[in-house]
Amino acid sequence: MTEKKTSDDSKRTAEEEDRPIPLGEAMRTARSEFTDLTGLHAESVSRFERTGDGWALEVEVMELERVPDTMSLMASYEVTLDEAGHLTGYRRVRRYERGRADSSRRG
Repeated sequence: MTEKKTSDDSKRTAEEEDRPIPLGEAMRTARSEFTDLTGLHAESVSRFERTGDGWALEVEVMELERVPDTMSLMASYEVTLDEAGHLTGYRRVRRYERGRADSSRRG
């Protein structure tokens, strides 16, 4: 069996690569690959959704650190993964100050 390495250095066989990735692994992979590509640390995953061809996640990152911390500039990014858990794209969907509630969104 052929082995492939994922971004978190765990080994998945070729057979496992053909199966959908479990949610926990998808979230870890998304955060790791997103950080590698952008240099931004994903502080949390605020949304995840199974799509027809993989996963869609929304990750929260600090884009600009300020003092006090409540004034730091945060952003939400939509991150998409394929069935195997490989990052296929990302886009920023909003920016906000850490200490501000967003009245336009519920949740």
